[in-house]
Amino acid sequence: MVSLLLQEYEADIGYRKEFAMSADQTLNVQSKHVAILMTDGVEQSEYTEPRNFLATQGIKATLISPKLKGEEIQSFSHQSLGERFKVELNVRDTNPDHFDALILPGGVANPDKLRLSAESIGFIREFARQNKPIAAICHGPWTLIDAKVVEGKFVTSWPSLQTDLRNAGAIWTDKPVVTDGNLITSRKPDDIPEFNNAILAQLNQAI
Repeated sequence: MVSLLLQEYEADIGYRKEFAMSADQTLNVQSKHVAILMTDGVEQSEYTEPRNFLATQGIKATLISPKLKGEEIQSFSHQSLGERFKVELNVRDTNPDHFDALILPGGVANPDKLRLSAESIGFIREFARQNKPIAAICHGPWTLIDAKVVEGKFVTSWPSLQTDLRNAGAIWTDKPVVTDGNLITSRKPDDIPEFNNAILAQLNQAI
């Protein structure tokens, strides 16, 4: 059954690519506002590169965290300490109604901490309920399990998460980026360019 579903997904890839937007296309997305949910232990490039990409498209992004507004988040660059980033909004003070999409960066410790934040998981779940784009990369899809939004979905992730995702009912596949409905997932920092383009494509479909 899973094999048949994968074949159907593969057949659909060509159709989806017709709607993929490249980074250099100028499209009317400047009114869009994207939430980026993260905390200590985030992989630096999985935050900075998507955010910088959105900025080049004129798309506003806000750093949201279970930490308080103004507190700093310690990022990592692989196993080395990275930059620190100031929280722009506490997740308790936000409303998914005010955003058009959600990005969930990875890093091992970051999603592990988010899973313990009921407000963060509720924030993710509400994006899914409203059928708004959710983009998770590397270890980021871990939080999707707790939000109960992966059952029956095609996903990818860092390889060590595949058993957890399959146990939650997802159909895991090893691809740079997988889009299934409103859900976008990618495996690792090397996939960020394709991850970014998939986010842009979803935002343009919502115009």
